[in-house]
Amino acid sequence: MGADDVAATRKLLDERARDALGELIQTRHHLHSHPELSNREVKTSALVADRLRQAGLDEVHTGIAGHGVVGVLRGGRKGDRVAGLRADMDALPVAEASGVEFASTVVDSEYPGGPFPVAHACGHDCHTSTVLGAADVLASVREDLPGTVMFVFQPAEEGPPIDEAGGAKAMIDAGAFTDLRPTMMFGMHVAPLPKGVVGYGIGNQYAASCLVKIEVVAKQVHGSMPWAGIDPMPAVADIISGAGQLYRQVPATEAVTVSIGHVEDVGRFNIIGERVTLWGTIRCLDEASMGTVQDNLRRMAEHHAAAYGASATVEYLQYVPPLANTEEWIDAILPTVKRVIGPDRLVEMPGMLGYDDMSEFTRAFGGAYLNFGTQDTQFAGTSLAPVEGGRGMAMNHSPAFYADDDCLVDSLRIHVQVAFDHLVGGVPK
Repeated sequence: MGADDVAATRKLLDERARDALGELIQTRHHLHSHPELSNREVKTSALVADRLRQAGLDEVHTGIAGHGVVGVLRGGRKGDRVAGLRADMDALPVAEASGVEFASTVVDSEYPGGPFPVAHACGHDCHTSTVLGAADVLASVREDLPGTVMFVFQPAEEGPPIDEAGGAKAMIDAGAFTDLRPTMMFGMHVAPLPKGVVGYGIGNQYAASCLVKIEVVAKQVHGSMPWAGIDPMPAVADIISGAGQLYRQVPATEAVTVSIGHVEDVGRFNIIGERVTLWGTIRCLDEASMGTVQDNLRRMAEHHAAAYGASATVEYLQYVPPLANTEEWIDAILPTVKRVIGPDRLVEMPGMLGYDDMSEFTRAFGGAYLNFGTQDTQFAGTSLAPVEGGRGMAMNHSPAFYADDDCLVDSLRIHVQVAFDHLVGGVPK
């Protein structure tokens, strides 16, 4: 494509992205009101597949690794690049308290461990509606696209039920990219950054993660006679307390956290139970720290349990590698983002201990993952603070998490322009 053709297509993409905001918001509100938990995205994936077919995509593949969907748009011009745009579809077991009129009231009574209230408290409804909008916009200029675009809608980013497979790696393992391999995967995660601000960084932006299961086994007895049995609770208390100190066993320059989020037992007030299960997570910004922390947690749990005459078994499940943005990819993508929103709305960010299995895609195919601000916040030095008179600041996974509808148009503009620039050669393989 000549420079004039590229400029004309960029202008057309921007105009059509702005025109698509109304439908994007409508789709987002519907998804927000009808959330589904990980590996149960039945209606969400059906809506996605139907919308991709309506957009006139060349291929729409469904049922990938559960409820994953991949749409393929082949451009009218020759080109060997394949730009992948990724969105996650699942919601969280959170009771929504955002106050919006389209808030979720869904309760999933059949999910393992439930019933659970269900809400899009992490913004995946924004991601899905944005990438659906990108499919519509890019399909409208298909004759000007020198290559192929893949629209990847992933289930179970938050992690599937413990006895199920799911997520990004499961999509790769299921052969979603065997016949057509992306030369870039791109996405953005909504966050409580100021509205319309894009956060980026080089290096590990999201942490390595694993799910922790610790089972403490003792000897059940009546609550009035603890000496006749073995009480698991003192060991459990020490394990939870000790887990919060494990960061002191790695260098202070390495960001690490161990959190126990759920304690599970069976019993009643006057029974000293036999078995208690702890569920938690380890996060390490440096992947090399993960083995050390796992070894230390296992040793600590086993020894605390043994000190009380009980036993502890530690398992590490659902490992997710850190998400790293390379300097090459950031240097290539940022000019596009600057052109779309201006340099004043770009901010460099340090890595964080959240995780996102988009890391599986960027490791396999290259690309980058950025953060996109959707809240009434402002920078106060290096920290964030709510804007006076605004809706406040609510972190992802909070019951009060919210995202401003109108600013999503800039997320859509960025997605379509990054995909197009990759196809025309402005973003490297």
